Amino acid sequence: MTSLAPILPEVIVGLGAIVLMMVAAFVRRSSMIIHVAAVAILFAATFTLVGAPQQAGAVFGGMFAADGFAAFGKLIIFLSAAVAIVMAHGWFDRDFEHGGEYPVLILLSSVGAAVMVSATDLMMLYVGLELQSLSAYVLASYRRNDERSAEAGLKYFVLGGLASGILLFGLSLLYGFTGTTSFTGIATAFGEGEALSIGLTFGLVFTLAGLAFKIAAVPFHMWTPDVYEGAPTPVTAFFASGPKIAAVLLATRVCLDAMAPAIDEWRQIVIFAALASIILGAVAAYGQNNVKRLLAYSSINNIGFVLVGLAAGGEQGAQAVLFYSAVYVVMTLGAFLCVLRMRDADGRPVESLASLSGLSQTRPLLAAALAMFMFSLAGIPPLFGFWPKLMVFIAAVDAGLRLLALAAAAATVIGAYYYLKVVKVMYFDPPAEPFPRSRAPVETALIALAALFVSPLGYLLIGPLGRLSANAASLF
Repeated sequence: MTSLAPILPEVIVGLGAIVLMMVAAFVRRSSMIIHVAAVAILFAATFTLVGAPQQAGAVFGGMFAADGFAAFGKLIIFLSAAVAIVMAHGWFDRDFEHGGEYPVLILLSSVGAAVMVSATDLMMLYVGLELQSLSAYVLASYRRNDERSAEAGLKYFVLGGLASGILLFGLSLLYGFTGTTSFTGIATAFGEGEALSIGLTFGLVFTLAGLAFKIAAVPFHMWTPDVYEGAPTPVTAFFASGPKIAAVLLATRVCLDAMAPAIDEWRQIVIFAALASIILGAVAAYGQNNVKRLLAYSSINNIGFVLVGLAAGGEQGAQAVLFYSAVYVVMTLGAFLCVLRMRDADGRPVESLASLSGLSQTRPLLAAALAMFMFSLAGIPPLFGFWPKLMVFIAAVDAGLRLLALAAAAATVIGAYYYLKVVKVMYFDPPAEPFPRSRAPVETALIALAALFVSPLGYLLIGPLGRLSANAASLF
């Protein structure tokens, strides 16, 4: 029972998923199931913030860490899951008769993601990652009668299985050449001797390659645009937030904890992935006419900036990663909530960039909110998205990586083009067919809250959010 208290958030969400799975077999009102699931996951988030999970330390023989770093990640994951569940309510009413399985899959994926950010052992790492991934494969192909959704699920499953094999091979090499699955034991093995053995080097490379797929970092990004476009919009919003941040924080713990003595080796890989993700995410988005594909490349681009903070290493780099992750999730969820409002007169989703033409004249408030999210994702001051980019650049400079910070800052200008293109279409192009107005008070409230967060008013949160992220990063 002493060990169960620190994992109570995971227990709450896991039991909630099992109970709702049984209820969904008999209750045909998906709205009730969705609301219950959202309440369960918010309750878990509340306990994560105020309960034992950020104080207990290592449990289950050192395989699982209940510390501030994990608690920070779980808050992001659970809040992302709650938004993804709530924003699907109207979507199910329009397109599905029964949607009870959706929140169950979101809850199960959230449990896996929560285990990922707390894992301090290779076995726990893989269990959490696979639980999250298996649920995600089903979510991507949830619309069984939609060819794009089926294609997205198939691509995600095939490439995800390949990435899991690569990761598992890397983990097996780490275990084989260190004799332990514990992050502490692996760090000790990496610290012995002046040079790494060839086996440990290959284990490091394959492990980071498998994790790079999960965070959609270049060159393992190829699945992202197709899956984001084909998956249902609420699912895409979830993929771009909770699970992605879970993988980022898992990679942060692996690099700064298990592989800390080998920083010179893994830093080279992270720097390459960071710059390649920033540049490709910016350039490849230029010709995109689908808003969801554009946001997919935006996700790749922003992950590159997160990796700049990871490359800096140390407590300051970890704090920059955490701070950036929190702000990125709000910006991304806000953008996808706006995309969810893009519907034609028959209620079918519209995703083309051209459909946003003249949106400032037909739906001025929606256009203003989406413009704020685009400017914030681009890192344009005075919006709040500028601050986390500044933090990762400062962390890189303080770590002696001035050229990396300079290159990343210069690439920011390249990426700003397609964000500004969206704003230009909304404000300067002739109006297209207007989107019908619908009663969605919860979605409207979430968009408003996210817009306030990324507005200049968000700078009021620098102190509280900075203290939370600094406390979480003090582990390193």
